[in-house]
Amino acid sequence: MSFEQRTVFRVDDEAVNPYRLLTAVVVPRPIAWVTSLSAEGTVNLAPHSFYTVACARPPIVQFTSVGSKDTLRNVRETGEFVVNLAHGPLIEAVNNTSAAFAGDESEPARLGITMDPSGLVRPPRVRDSPASIECVLHSTNELGDSTVVLGSVLAVTVADDVLVDGHPDYDRLDPLSRLGKDEWGVHAQVVSIPRPRTPDDIR
Repeated sequence: MSFEQRTVFRVDDEAVNPYRLLTAVVVPRPIAWVTSLSAEGTVNLAPHSFYTVACARPPIVQFTSVGSKDTLRNVRETGEFVVNLAHGPLIEAVNNTSAAFAGDESEPARLGITMDPSGLVRPPRVRDSPASIECVLHSTNELGDSTVVLGSVLAVTVADDVLVDGHPDYDRLDPLSRLGKDEWGVHAQVVSIPRPRTPDDIR
């Protein structure tokens, strides 16, 4: 495969869809499967594939709401949310929760997804997800048609079955990722390479 010839896609060209282009090359993307509660107490569950760790100390995670969605409204109203790990066997459930449900309808109730109480926040966690991150709202940042949501992490809950020597094991977590178009990353290959601390460590 040769990479000598290139096509330049100018994002100011009306024929170019920046969203489709960026989601095809910024891959793989982890999925924040976010649980939130409306002010009336309705449980919302939705996937957001613009998601990452924003800060280590203090621990903060972030996800982006493209457009104004139920998750964003709920988090602003209640100040809490839970990020559930999108686990391989749950791919159909994760995908189905992306449908445009009415704001007063609960995705878990409609789709038969079992929820369990969280430890420190009101939104519940997905029982069959191997890990969850409980958060309180830190801040939001408006960027064009999207809103970046920053959550201060209160607790990380991990199923004992996915711990190896007290640490979450990637293969056992079996996380899903989003790629371009309707593509998903499933059962990704893992390669371990020691990280050089200094240039002298490079082999």
